[in-house]
Amino acid sequence: MIEFLTEDVELPSINSERLQKWITSVIKDHDLNVGSLSVIFCSDEYILKTNREFLGHDYFTDIITFDYCENRNISGDLLISLETVKSNSEEFKTDFFDELHRVIIHGILHLIGFDDKTPELRAVIREEEDKALQLLNNI
Repeated sequence: MIEFLTEDVELPSINSERLQKWITSVIKDHDLNVGSLSVIFCSDEYILKTNREFLGHDYFTDIITFDYCENRNISGDLLISLETVKSNSEEFKTDFFDELHRVIIHGILHLIGFDDKTPELRAVIREEEDKALQLLNNI
């Protein structure tokens, strides 16, 4: 099950059915199963509070991923700051929804097992993001 929720913001105009199909396809392409996934859109203040409380980090971020995966079932919460996604889309001169989709799939890829702690790993996850975004264009 994949659900889209909000905290302190309005739900962006997303096609939730299309995104559910996309996320499911990406997970299945890695020979894994969809468990329980929540994509929670929030404000900068909410994600900062969560970042401080749960991770001990005192900074804004675009996404925090909470991993509840068990066995081959991909489960977790993706907390996404719409304000940071918007400012990133402006900074990188990308469409807001393109940036939002990249952030969503970035969190899903973390749940699948991809990491981004080194430049080499960041290159790999970026390549996976690009492949997934191409898939979205065909859904």
